[in-house]
Amino acid sequence: MEAELTELVKHTQAKLRMQTISQVLEEFDGRIMGLDKEKRLQKYRKMKMSPYLFFRGSAYLFYFDIGREWMPHHSDPERPTWIQGDLHFENFGAFRSEKGRIVFDVNDFDEGCTGSYLYDVLRMSVSLFLIMTERDLPAEQQKDAVMAYLSAYAKGIRRFAQGKEDPSSLVFDVESTEGPIRKLLKKTEKLAASHLIEGITTLDGERREFVWSEEILKPTKEERQLVMSGWAEYLNSLSPETRKPDEYYRVKDVGVKHGSGTASIGLDRFYVLIEGDKGERSQDDIIIEIKEVRAPVPAYFMPYNEEFWEKFAHQGKRVIMTQQAMHHEADPFLGYLTLNGRQFYARERSPYKKKLKAHKIAEPSEWLATAESMGLITAKLHARADADVELGILSYHSEHEINTAIGKDSNAFCDYVTNRAFSYALQVKEDFGLFKEWNV
Repeated sequence: MEAELTELVKHTQAKLRMQTISQVLEEFDGRIMGLDKEKRLQKYRKMKMSPYLFFRGSAYLFYFDIGREWMPHHSDPERPTWIQGDLHFENFGAFRSEKGRIVFDVNDFDEGCTGSYLYDVLRMSVSLFLIMTERDLPAEQQKDAVMAYLSAYAKGIRRFAQGKEDPSSLVFDVESTEGPIRKLLKKTEKLAASHLIEGITTLDGERREFVWSEEILKPTKEERQLVMSGWAEYLNSLSPETRKPDEYYRVKDVGVKHGSGTASIGLDRFYVLIEGDKGERSQDDIIIEIKEVRAPVPAYFMPYNEEFWEKFAHQGKRVIMTQQAMHHEADPFLGYLTLNGRQFYARERSPYKKKLKAHKIAEPSEWLATAESMGLITAKLHARADADVELGILSYHSEHEINTAIGKDSNAFCDYVTNRAFSYALQVKEDFGLFKEWNV
């Protein structure tokens, strides 16, 4: 009888959780994103590959769970932080900054909005647990790495709040990093600017154009016209300080980009090949990526900020302003445009761009060094995107608000977030099992 009762309780818990998962996915992927069955199946096939990919593709489930939960160390809701919104291990990478140096930083800002800093650090901590589990690291080593991430974050915030370091001048390059991140940066530095161009384009006489493939498709006449209809708006949105003469942005070819990330399935994306500096054999051509964007997932679960939404009613503008706020050396090609009533942002598809692969991190010491750098970068993002930013909406310094929320006992903060993240990572693994049983 006791065994039957235990099984009944387990069955009921699993059934109720399955209903929650299915309802949240139906609401966001079905009603809000409007994904048809084929695109949902495409997305869910990726998500079924691992708990980490399931976590990446279901950010709305994370916010649904965590957004309704009381947690210590939240900052004042009346004085929110500008957050990245979807912080996870693979949203960090190496790329070339506006000043031409190769740096390691966060490279995805689609979900940027205002809210508690705690959502970013908790989501990142969960992702660390999940990706380290895929690498078969023992639980204690996982916790050590997450503690290292959080300790570095808290230390960075404290230094910014005390004026001991300036977040606008903090750069993570070959000189200031070590271990796997430094190796990645050195490898990225060796990339030739022509590598990307030559890999996906070809010369037809003196004119360079895209090579059509499974990743880059030839646009229909209507798709090309659609992109061109918003090109003037894009150029007008560029920063006057870095904008070049119009001939620099002359469009040479347009492609439809496929092979999007897990969370981006169902959103249109285009590549635009532009003239650039007219180098020999068109080696100085530049590829602009134009990506459709919707309202950020966290916004559905955060207190409504009227000023934020008035200023960033265009979602493309919100994304590029998030990047400009968080990067002091932002992409000079950042802009936004509207195509047939849908909102997009644009950025350079940098030839200098590489992700840090988890399988490249072997030793526990390397995980610790990597996590520490990511923690400092997260602190820099939050401290940078506030009153220091021209045209920003925050009239105060976020590092002071976060420092107050963390409290004097940084160890207690790190312990709490580590244990909560570990617990939620276990929940993700259970949800992943239920998700694999669920049919769309």
